Amino acid sequence: MSLPDPDMQPEFYADVPLKRVGAWAIDLVVTLLITLVGLVMTLFVSLFFLPVLFATASIGYRTVMLARYGATLGMMATALKWRGLDGRPPDPMTAFWYSVMHTGLWTVFPLQAASMVMILLTPYRQGLHDFVLNTTMLHRIAPQ
Repeated sequence: MSLPDPDMQPEFYADVPLKRVGAWAIDLVVTLLITLVGLVMTLFVSLFFLPVLFATASIGYRTVMLARYGATLGMMATALKWRGLDGRPPDPMTAFWYSVMHTGLWTVFPLQAASMVMILLTPYRQGLHDFVLNTTMLHRIAPQ
């Protein structure tokens, strides 16, 4: 099993950067809701370490969704799937490291900016964390 070649089948990668933005926005809302539930469940004591709670919620949510379904809710809504460059769904440990790197990139702006540029310029539309882990995003079903 292998991924569609970006030169031979560009329709699998054409709108991926824009779809990733949409998926990120949806996933941000989901992560904020999970964080809010965590705040309420701890009777707002976790407000003292809110960034840690948010990062933990983000890593946990992404890891579970990617390991189980190969996509987060945002990716599902925007018809994206996450795959290794060999075409297979990545394993749970890769999903964990992807989630950790994704969260880490948002804390260091120059790295996140570099990742965004990579998504626009690489043939497989890979961000920095995708490049390191040999993964990519592509259309779940290629548009006709």
